[in-house]
Amino acid sequence: MERRNFLKTAGATTLAIVVAEQMTGCSSPSARKQKQETTVGKSKVYMTAAVTPESLMAIYKMTGRDLKGKVAVKISTGEAGNRHYLSPDLIKNLVHSVSGTIVECNTAYEGKRLKTEEHRAVAEEHGFTAIAEVDIMDENGSISLPFPEGKHLREDFVGANFRNYDSWLVLSHFKGHQMAGFGGALKNISIGIGSSSGKTWIHSAGKTKNTDELWDNLAEQNDFVESMADAAGAVMQAVGDNVAYINVMNHLSIDCDCNGNPAPPELDDIGILASHDPVALDKACVDLVYAADTQRSASLRQRIEQQNGMLILTHAETLGLGSREYELINIDGTL
Repeated sequence: MERRNFLKTAGATTLAIVVAEQMTGCSSPSARKQKQETTVGKSKVYMTAAVTPESLMAIYKMTGRDLKGKVAVKISTGEAGNRHYLSPDLIKNLVHSVSGTIVECNTAYEGKRLKTEEHRAVAEEHGFTAIAEVDIMDENGSISLPFPEGKHLREDFVGANFRNYDSWLVLSHFKGHQMAGFGGALKNISIGIGSSSGKTWIHSAGKTKNTDELWDNLAEQNDFVESMADAAGAVMQAVGDNVAYINVMNHLSIDCDCNGNPAPPELDDIGILASHDPVALDKACVDLVYAADTQRSASLRQRIEQQNGMLILTHAETLGLGSREYELINIDGTL
């Protein structure tokens, strides 16, 4: 679906260890420590084929992260009508284990999550308020996160409550996406953490923050995808090492959780993956889609290719946010 039309209507296996592409080099020092960790060797990506509360807890422990202070758990609450978002029953134990607050930001398009009050109602309807406090971070406006290295965006605009958190658990439902091709960790920390005006900033590749002006300022597709990587870089600089990234590969629709009427999944659930490196993590998930049954994965692969979704990975790598070269470590034998 064409991006403009989607934004207007969005409200309404066999496992294989895949050899990743060779890294093409990292330029800007936007995430210096991350860059150092990933250029000396392959980034580690942990995987389990089980999609259960217990396996989710186990794979978080494999990251070695001990998230301290006030912990934000960034998920998608899912648009009203959608049922593919991460189940509260799946994530509850992990959220409790880190004493986490579920965080989200309002959308930039018509739907049930455009305004904070309605967004809270959707979060309640979908069961998230029953397991943890839910913070709609841009309820009190936006703050700017600088990112001088960005190609299109030199700053990113996130919910003002972003500054209230010490650590981040980026818990992403990996799936297709109508505009980005696919959504994983990088999308979750860019569009996902972007305030309503920040989402507009990304979709327009830095032309406007005014949601009323979005339709006249939508960026070219490649500029939009690269702007997501720019925004992710701003967030990564701000959070430093106080973050863990987990992607859950279930309910693999070609459409995003932000779609109130998504296409049904065609692929079987694949598993849960985790890493310190969101670029490697998303690349591993894409590779697993391409390694799956060719007929059942055809629609999702087509969606990724039509939207040039892989560009977010190559641009993020160029910015120094991580590496597309990784080692996939299956932890099932240790559970």
